[in-house]
Amino acid sequence: AAWPHTRTDVATPSSSTMRNSVAVVASVLLATCGNVLPFSPAFLKKVVTTTRTKKNDEPARLSPLFMGRAAAVRAATKSKTDAKKAKVNALYGKRVIMAVKQGGGPDPESNTMLRDVIKAAKANSVPIDNINRAIKRASEAAVGDFSESTFEAYGFGGASLIINVLSDNANRATADVKAAVNKRNAKIAEKGSVLFMYDRRGKVEVAAELDEEALMEAAIEAGCDDMELVPGDMEGTSVVYTDPKEAGMMAEAVRSLGFEEVKMNLAWVSKAPVECSDEDFEKNMQIIDALEELDDVDSVEHNMSN
Repeated sequence: AAWPHTRTDVATPSSSTMRNSVAVVASVLLATCGNVLPFSPAFLKKVVTTTRTKKNDEPARLSPLFMGRAAAVRAATKSKTDAKKAKVNALYGKRVIMAVKQGGGPDPESNTMLRDVIKAAKANSVPIDNINRAIKRASEAAVGDFSESTFEAYGFGGASLIINVLSDNANRATADVKAAVNKRNAKIAEKGSVLFMYDRRGKVEVAAELDEEALMEAAIEAGCDDMELVPGDMEGTSVVYTDPKEAGMMAEAVRSLGFEEVKMNLAWVSKAPVECSDEDFEKNMQIIDALEELDDVDSVEHNMSN
């Protein structure tokens, strides 16, 4: 028997009719609102072309473009992750070289500055081979001396930026940072005019949602007195802020909960976050992305809450 509310006198549309309907809808979307949809007009044109060129009422198949979009997203995400790892590895390579040159030699037993950098590098999953290569490079005459510097800038919508630089060429780094900021109509600030609105904090990141009570017990056990747990920038991640002197102990506390992949560093954290409009937020993120692409820029912190 037929389902109670099923019409049995209506013919099921053929696959060609369904494809034509898809083509019509895609054409209307392309003509009326192609500029505001989350996919490009070229994507819609591909839909129209693909659906209209099918023949002989054969079973409809998804265009490779449909199947490829998910793969493209995964590839882009992986590429971004790989770029971040490469940035972290390069950063600690420079810090190791600086520690060897300024801290008293390549032996971490007698060079406390180097020992601390190596500990932080391992905490951020930097391969031991990279660390050893950096120690070896530090003794080469051709390797320059690295120095740290900080730039401050004003963005859009009340946003401010702290730009952390580690470079062996201060003139190049200054020129590149100013060019990246000025080209996007932001403004380099006077020294100290932005930094006073930030606190220096230890920052521990983990790709998991941490339980606050369990973390508090582990932190106390590790000897930490200062702890602030907040969600990370990516869904399903956590960030723990602590006193800079306790960053290493907090990282060990997180590891004691079973999380081996832990990132640890020092960061400038805004005392008074601001919420920008979507337009201003996008403009500020373009500035940050351009700065983070520079080899001499280690990181960029901001005061945006959205």
